[in-house]
Amino acid sequence: MSTLVLASASPRRQQLLAQISVTPDSISPADIDETPRLGESPRAYAIRMGREKAEAVHASGQFTLAGDTVVSVGRRILPKAETDQDVEACLKLVSGRAHHVMTAVCLMGPE
Repeated sequence: MSTLVLASASPRRQQLLAQISVTPDSISPADIDETPRLGESPRAYAIRMGREKAEAVHASGQFTLAGDTVVSVGRRILPKAETDQDVEACLKLVSGRAHHVMTAVCLMGPE
């Protein structure tokens, strides 16, 4: 029987899976470079990050689930807010402006 590995340390991702009665067998956050590439669109970046996170922890015989959520204003990808100062800067940037939140999901199979 195959196992399910969640390639994320995000408590929110675990909560979302619990809502559909899915519990991963293990959690193995991917340690990858998350720097956007020059000229990369927010959508392409989200898709690439989801795929690279899954590939970084995938092993034969398991299902690997990964994802990435990106907030953007126009083509500008906002950084992950890690400090109160980051949060304040991001909130100022999106305040009164249209912004997008997109999530890409990647599921790799046992083979």
